[in-house]
Amino acid sequence: MTLKDFPKPSLKEPFKEIAKNTQKEETKTPENIIVIAKGLEVPWALAFLPDKSILITERKGTVRLIKDGVLVANPIAKINVKQTGESGLHGIAIDPKFNENFFVYLYYTYSDNGNNTLNRVSRFTYSNETLESEKIIVDKIPGAIFHDGGRLKFGPDGYLYITTGDAGNPSQSQNKNSLAGKVLRIVNDKIEVYSYGHRNPQGITWDDKGNLWESEHGNSATDEINFIEQGKNYGWPTIKGDENQTGLISPRLHSGTNTWAPAGLAYVNGSLYFGGLRGTALFQYNPETKELKEHFKNEYGRIRDVVVGPDSMLYITTSNKDGRGKPGVDDDKIIQINPSSL
Repeated sequence: MTLKDFPKPSLKEPFKEIAKNTQKEETKTPENIIVIAKGLEVPWALAFLPDKSILITERKGTVRLIKDGVLVANPIAKINVKQTGESGLHGIAIDPKFNENFFVYLYYTYSDNGNNTLNRVSRFTYSNETLESEKIIVDKIPGAIFHDGGRLKFGPDGYLYITTGDAGNPSQSQNKNSLAGKVLRIVNDKIEVYSYGHRNPQGITWDDKGNLWESEHGNSATDEINFIEQGKNYGWPTIKGDENQTGLISPRLHSGTNTWAPAGLAYVNGSLYFGGLRGTALFQYNPETKELKEHFKNEYGRIRDVVVGPDSMLYITTSNKDGRGKPGVDDDKIIQINPSSL
Protein backbone atom coordinates (compact mmCIF):
# COMPACT_ATOMS: atom_id res chain seq x y z
CA MET A 1 0.00 0.00 0.00
CA THR A 2 1.31 3.43 -0.90
CA LEU A 3 0.41 6.33 1.37
CA LYS A 4 0.80 9.89 0.14
CA ASP A 5 2.63 12.40 2.26
CA PHE A 6 0.15 14.21 4.40
CA PRO A 7 0.34 18.03 4.48
CA LYS A 8 0.67 19.77 7.80
CA PRO A 9 -2.83 20.18 9.29
CA SER A 10 -4.30 23.65 8.92
CA LEU A 11 -4.87 25.57 12.13
CA LYS A 12 -7.84 27.30 10.57
CA GLU A 13 -11.12 25.59 11.42
CA PRO A 14 -13.79 25.56 8.67
CA PHE A 15 -17.31 26.87 9.08
CA LYS A 16 -19.56 24.44 10.90
CA GLU A 17 -23.31 24.48 11.20
CA ILE A 18 -25.52 22.72 13.73
CA ALA A 19 -28.65 21.26 12.20
CA LYS A 20 -30.83 22.28 15.13
CA ASN A 21 -30.09 25.93 14.32
CA THR A 22 -31.04 25.64 10.67
CA GLN A 23 -34.51 26.04 9.29
CA LYS A 24 -36.24 22.77 8.56
CA GLU A 25 -39.14 22.57 6.17
CA GLU A 26 -41.15 19.48 5.40
CA THR A 27 -42.52 19.14 1.91
CA LYS A 28 -45.42 17.09 0.68
CA THR A 29 -45.02 14.47 -2.00
CA PRO A 30 -44.74 16.26 -5.36
CA GLU A 31 -46.78 15.14 -8.30
CA ASN A 32 -43.68 14.46 -10.34
CA ILE A 33 -42.54 11.32 -8.55
CA ILE A 34 -42.34 7.80 -9.93
CA VAL A 35 -41.75 4.42 -8.27
CA ILE A 36 -39.57 2.72 -10.87
CA ALA A 37 -38.94 -0.55 -9.02
CA LYS A 38 -40.40 -2.35 -6.02
CA GLY A 39 -40.09 -5.63 -4.15
CA LEU A 40 -36.31 -5.32 -3.75
CA GLU A 41 -34.32 -6.78 -0.84
CA VAL A 42 -32.42 -3.99 0.93
CA PRO A 43 -31.09 -2.17 -2.15
CA TRP A 44 -27.82 -0.59 -1.01
CA ALA A 45 -26.58 1.32 -4.06
CA LEU A 46 -27.43 2.00 -7.67
CA ALA A 47 -25.50 3.19 -10.70
CA PHE A 48 -26.41 4.09 -14.27
CA LEU A 49 -24.93 2.43 -17.33
CA PRO A 50 -24.31 4.59 -20.42
CA ASP A 51 -27.51 3.26 -22.04
CA LYS A 52 -29.43 4.51 -18.95
CA SER A 53 -30.03 1.01 -17.61
CA ILE A 54 -29.61 0.82 -13.84
CA LEU A 55 -27.57 -1.66 -11.81
CA ILE A 56 -28.62 -2.13 -8.18
CA THR A 57 -26.84 -3.93 -5.36
CA GLU A 58 -28.91 -5.80 -2.77
CA ARG A 59 -27.19 -6.31 0.57
CA LYS A 60 -27.71 -10.08 0.50
CA GLY A 61 -25.30 -10.31 -2.45
CA THR A 62 -27.39 -9.96 -5.58
CA VAL A 63 -27.05 -7.43 -8.40
CA ARG A 64 -30.27 -6.40 -10.14
CA LEU A 65 -30.87 -4.72 -13.49
CA ILE A 66 -33.49 -2.23 -14.60
CA LYS A 67 -33.62 -2.26 -18.39
CA ASP A 68 -35.95 -0.11 -20.49
CA GLY A 69 -37.64 1.00 -17.29
CA VAL A 70 -38.45 -2.56 -16.14
CA LEU A 71 -36.83 -4.53 -13.30
CA VAL A 72 -35.44 -7.76 -14.75
CA ALA A 73 -36.94 -10.64 -12.78
CA ASN A 74 -33.76 -12.52 -11.94
CA PRO A 75 -30.48 -11.15 -10.54
CA ILE A 76 -27.71 -10.69 -13.09
CA ALA A 77 -25.08 -11.71 -10.52
CA LYS A 78 -24.82 -13.36 -7.12
CA ILE A 79 -21.79 -12.43 -5.04
CA ASN A 80 -20.64 -14.69 -2.20
CA VAL A 81 -20.86 -12.22 0.68
CA LYS A 82 -20.93 -12.38 4.45
CA GLN A 83 -24.26 -10.81 5.33
CA THR A 84 -24.61 -10.24 9.06
CA GLY A 85 -25.99 -7.04 10.53
CA GLU A 86 -24.91 -4.19 8.25
CA SER A 87 -22.35 -6.21 6.28
CA GLY A 88 -22.88 -7.62 2.79
CA LEU A 89 -22.89 -6.25 -0.75
CA HIS A 90 -22.62 -2.47 -0.67
CA GLY A 91 -21.37 0.04 -3.24
CA ILE A 92 -21.30 -0.09 -7.02
CA ALA A 93 -19.53 2.12 -9.55
CA ILE A 94 -19.35 2.17 -13.33
CA ASP A 95 -15.98 2.81 -14.96
CA PRO A 96 -15.86 6.18 -16.80
CA LYS A 97 -14.52 4.27 -19.82
CA PHE A 98 -17.27 1.65 -19.63
CA ASN A 99 -18.00 1.81 -23.36
CA GLU A 100 -14.42 0.63 -23.95
CA ASN A 101 -13.76 -1.76 -21.05
CA PHE A 102 -17.22 -2.69 -19.62
CA PHE A 103 -15.87 -2.54 -16.05
CA VAL A 104 -18.16 -2.49 -13.00
CA TYR A 105 -16.84 -2.19 -9.43
CA LEU A 106 -18.40 -3.68 -6.28
CA TYR A 107 -17.67 -3.33 -2.55
CA TYR A 108 -18.59 -6.32 -0.40
CA THR A 109 -17.98 -8.12 2.90
CA TYR A 110 -16.53 -11.63 3.05
CA SER A 111 -14.93 -14.12 5.47
CA ASP A 112 -11.36 -15.28 4.97
CA ASN A 113 -10.04 -18.75 5.80
CA GLY A 114 -9.61 -17.72 9.42
CA ASN A 115 -13.25 -16.61 9.56
CA ASN A 116 -12.19 -12.97 9.85
CA THR A 117 -14.71 -10.41 8.57
CA LEU A 118 -13.19 -8.29 5.82
CA ASN A 119 -14.25 -6.05 2.95
CA ARG A 120 -12.91 -5.77 -0.56
CA VAL A 121 -13.41 -3.88 -3.79
CA SER A 122 -13.50 -6.00 -6.93
CA ARG A 123 -13.76 -5.20 -10.61
CA PHE A 124 -16.03 -7.21 -12.88
CA THR A 125 -16.67 -7.22 -16.62
CA TYR A 126 -20.26 -6.63 -17.70
CA SER A 127 -21.15 -8.98 -20.54
CA ASN A 128 -24.51 -10.19 -21.84
CA GLU A 129 -26.29 -8.79 -18.77
CA THR A 130 -24.09 -10.59 -16.28
CA LEU A 131 -20.93 -9.84 -14.28
CA GLU A 132 -17.88 -12.02 -14.83
CA SER A 133 -14.07 -12.13 -14.55
CA GLU A 134 -13.67 -10.79 -11.01
CA LYS A 135 -10.39 -9.00 -10.25
CA ILE A 136 -9.70 -7.87 -6.69
CA ILE A 137 -8.66 -4.20 -6.58
CA VAL A 138 -8.48 -3.52 -2.82
CA ASP A 139 -8.49 -6.37 -0.33
CA LYS A 140 -8.52 -6.99 3.41
CA ILE A 141 -10.31 -3.80 4.39
CA PRO A 142 -11.21 -4.35 8.07
CA GLY A 143 -14.84 -5.39 8.41
CA ALA A 144 -17.45 -6.16 11.05
CA ILE A 145 -21.19 -6.62 11.39
CA PHE A 146 -21.40 -2.82 11.43
CA HIS A 147 -19.39 0.26 10.35
CA ASP A 148 -18.27 -1.13 6.99
CA GLY A 149 -18.54 2.10 4.99
CA GLY A 150 -18.88 0.84 1.43
CA ARG A 151 -19.59 3.71 -0.95
CA LEU A 152 -17.88 3.67 -4.36
CA LYS A 153 -17.80 6.57 -6.81
CA PHE A 154 -15.57 7.85 -9.55
CA GLY A 155 -14.52 11.45 -9.06
CA PRO A 156 -14.22 14.22 -11.64
CA ASP A 157 -10.50 13.35 -11.78
CA GLY A 158 -11.42 9.92 -13.17
CA TYR A 159 -10.18 8.04 -10.09
CA LEU A 160 -12.16 5.60 -7.95
CA TYR A 161 -13.00 6.78 -4.40
CA ILE A 162 -13.92 4.34 -1.63
CA THR A 163 -15.35 4.97 1.85
CA THR A 164 -14.45 2.57 4.66
CA GLY A 165 -15.79 2.38 8.21
CA ASP A 166 -13.89 1.87 11.45
CA ALA A 167 -15.31 -1.69 11.75
CA GLY A 168 -16.11 -1.04 15.40
CA ASN A 169 -12.50 -0.22 16.27
CA PRO A 170 -12.26 3.60 16.44
CA SER A 171 -8.47 3.69 16.78
CA GLN A 172 -8.13 2.33 13.23
CA SER A 173 -9.53 5.60 11.90
CA GLN A 174 -6.43 7.45 13.15
CA ASN A 175 -3.97 4.80 11.96
CA LYS A 176 -2.72 5.84 8.52
CA ASN A 177 -1.48 2.30 7.91
CA SER A 178 -4.98 0.87 8.29
CA LEU A 179 -7.56 0.90 5.50
CA ALA A 180 -10.37 1.39 8.04
CA GLY A 181 -12.10 4.71 8.74
CA LYS A 182 -10.89 6.35 5.55
CA VAL A 183 -11.75 7.84 2.21
CA LEU A 184 -9.46 5.98 -0.19
CA ARG A 185 -8.54 6.81 -3.76
CA ILE A 186 -7.13 4.46 -6.39
CA VAL A 187 -4.55 6.12 -8.64
CA ASN A 188 -2.75 4.02 -11.24
CA ASP A 189 -3.55 0.85 -9.26
CA LYS A 190 -2.09 2.32 -6.05
CA ILE A 191 -4.12 2.93 -2.89
CA GLU A 192 -4.04 6.45 -1.47
CA VAL A 193 -5.48 7.46 1.88
CA TYR A 194 -7.29 10.59 0.75
CA SER A 195 -8.68 11.50 4.20
CA TYR A 196 -8.88 9.79 7.58
CA GLY A 197 -10.48 10.03 11.01
CA HIS A 198 -13.87 8.78 9.80
CA ARG A 199 -16.35 6.63 11.74
CA ASN A 200 -18.74 5.20 9.15
CA PRO A 201 -18.84 7.25 5.94
CA GLN A 202 -21.81 6.21 3.81
CA GLY A 203 -21.90 8.81 1.06
CA ILE A 204 -19.63 10.91 -1.14
CA THR A 205 -20.28 13.34 -3.96
CA TRP A 206 -18.77 16.34 -5.70
CA ASP A 207 -20.31 19.78 -6.12
CA ASP A 208 -20.26 21.86 -9.30
CA LYS A 209 -16.84 23.28 -8.35
CA GLY A 210 -15.31 19.83 -8.00
CA ASN A 211 -15.26 19.88 -4.18
CA LEU A 212 -15.68 16.55 -2.39
CA TRP A 213 -18.38 16.15 0.28
CA GLU A 214 -19.02 13.18 2.57
CA SER A 215 -21.86 11.96 4.81
CA GLU A 216 -20.97 10.09 7.99
CA HIS A 217 -22.75 8.30 10.82
CA GLY A 218 -22.00 9.70 14.25
CA ASN A 219 -22.12 7.84 17.55
CA SER A 220 -25.92 7.71 18.02
CA ALA A 221 -26.05 11.47 17.27
CA THR A 222 -23.83 14.20 15.76
CA ASP A 223 -24.12 12.73 12.28
CA GLU A 224 -21.95 14.70 9.88
CA ILE A 225 -21.71 16.32 6.48
CA ASN A 226 -18.02 16.96 5.81
CA PHE A 227 -16.15 19.05 3.27
CA ILE A 228 -13.28 16.74 2.37
CA GLU A 229 -9.78 17.97 1.63
CA GLN A 230 -6.93 15.67 0.73
CA GLY A 231 -4.74 14.55 3.61
CA LYS A 232 -6.93 16.02 6.35
CA ASN A 233 -7.94 14.35 9.62
CA TYR A 234 -11.67 14.47 10.37
CA GLY A 235 -11.27 13.74 14.04
CA TRP A 236 -12.97 10.47 14.91
CA PRO A 237 -12.84 9.33 17.68
CA THR A 238 -11.16 12.39 19.23
CA ILE A 239 -13.77 15.05 18.41
CA LYS A 240 -17.39 15.18 17.32
CA GLY A 241 -20.03 17.84 16.74
CA ASP A 242 -18.88 21.28 17.93
CA GLU A 243 -15.75 19.96 19.57
CA ASN A 244 -12.52 21.14 18.01
CA GLN A 245 -8.82 20.52 18.31
CA THR A 246 -5.84 21.88 16.43
CA GLY A 247 -5.19 19.83 13.30
CA LEU A 248 -8.60 18.12 13.29
CA ILE A 249 -11.37 19.15 10.91
CA SER A 250 -14.89 19.72 12.23
CA PRO A 251 -18.00 18.99 10.13
CA ARG A 252 -19.66 21.69 8.06
CA LEU A 253 -23.02 20.40 9.29
CA HIS A 254 -24.02 18.00 12.05
CA SER A 255 -27.25 16.69 13.52
CA GLY A 256 -26.67 17.76 17.12
CA THR A 257 -28.57 15.49 19.49
CA ASN A 258 -30.72 14.15 16.66
CA THR A 259 -29.86 11.12 14.54
CA TRP A 260 -30.16 11.15 10.76
CA ALA A 261 -28.02 8.07 9.98
CA PRO A 262 -27.09 9.76 6.68
CA ALA A 263 -26.38 7.47 3.77
CA GLY A 264 -26.14 8.20 0.03
CA LEU A 265 -25.14 11.72 -0.96
CA ALA A 266 -25.76 13.60 -4.22
CA TYR A 267 -25.40 17.16 -5.51
CA VAL A 268 -27.70 18.93 -7.95
CA ASN A 269 -29.00 22.47 -8.49
CA GLY A 270 -26.81 23.97 -5.77
CA SER A 271 -27.87 21.58 -3.00
CA LEU A 272 -26.58 18.44 -1.35
CA TYR A 273 -29.21 15.71 -0.94
CA PHE A 274 -28.70 12.84 1.48
CA GLY A 275 -30.81 9.91 2.60
CA GLY A 276 -31.78 9.53 6.23
CA LEU A 277 -32.06 5.96 7.50
CA ARG A 278 -33.08 6.64 11.06
CA GLY A 279 -34.12 10.14 9.99
CA THR A 280 -36.65 8.59 7.55
CA ALA A 281 -36.44 11.55 5.20
CA LEU A 282 -34.63 12.98 2.21
CA PHE A 283 -32.51 15.87 3.46
CA GLN A 284 -31.52 18.88 1.36
CA TYR A 285 -28.64 21.13 2.43
CA ASN A 286 -27.55 24.29 0.64
CA PRO A 287 -23.87 24.93 1.46
CA GLU A 288 -24.16 28.59 0.47
CA THR A 289 -27.25 29.57 2.47
CA LYS A 290 -26.71 26.91 5.18
CA GLU A 291 -30.41 26.03 4.92
CA LEU A 292 -31.45 22.47 5.73
CA LYS A 293 -34.77 21.00 4.58
CA GLU A 294 -36.51 17.68 5.16
CA HIS A 295 -38.58 16.07 2.43
CA PHE A 296 -40.96 13.09 2.67
CA LYS A 297 -40.62 12.77 6.43
CA ASN A 298 -41.92 9.28 7.36
CA GLU A 299 -43.48 8.84 3.89
CA TYR A 300 -41.09 6.24 2.51
CA GLY A 301 -39.38 5.07 5.67
CA ARG A 302 -35.62 4.55 5.70
CA ILE A 303 -33.87 6.17 2.74
CA ARG A 304 -30.42 4.91 1.84
CA ASP A 305 -28.93 5.77 -1.54
CA VAL A 306 -29.42 9.07 -3.38
CA VAL A 307 -28.14 9.39 -6.94
CA VAL A 308 -28.50 11.98 -9.69
CA GLY A 309 -29.41 10.24 -12.92
CA PRO A 310 -28.39 11.19 -16.46
CA ASP A 311 -31.77 12.95 -16.70
CA SER A 312 -30.84 15.19 -13.71
CA MET A 313 -33.54 13.51 -11.63
CA LEU A 314 -32.92 12.17 -8.13
CA TYR A 315 -33.15 8.42 -7.59
CA ILE A 316 -33.52 7.15 -4.03
CA THR A 317 -33.61 3.67 -2.54
CA THR A 318 -35.58 2.66 0.53
CA SER A 319 -34.11 0.32 3.14
CA ASN A 320 -37.13 -0.85 5.10
CA LYS A 321 -36.28 -4.56 4.96
CA ASP A 322 -32.90 -4.14 6.64
CA GLY A 323 -34.17 -5.23 10.06
CA ARG A 324 -34.58 -1.71 11.39
CA GLY A 325 -37.51 -0.49 9.34
CA LYS A 326 -41.20 -1.21 8.94
CA PRO A 327 -41.54 -2.63 5.43
CA GLY A 328 -44.68 -2.03 3.44
CA VAL A 329 -46.22 -4.37 0.90
CA ASP A 330 -44.09 -3.11 -2.01
CA ASP A 331 -40.81 -2.48 -0.19
CA ASP A 332 -38.08 -2.00 -0.92
CA LYS A 333 -38.35 0.56 -3.70
CA ILE A 334 -36.44 2.79 -6.06
CA ILE A 335 -38.11 6.15 -6.51
CA GLN A 336 -37.48 8.87 -9.08
CA ILE A 337 -37.93 12.46 -7.88
CA ASN A 338 -37.72 15.74 -9.76
CA PRO A 339 -35.50 17.96 -7.56
CA SER A 340 -36.98 21.08 -9.16
CA SER A 341 -40.31 20.18 -7.54
CA LEU A 342 -38.90 20.15 -4.01
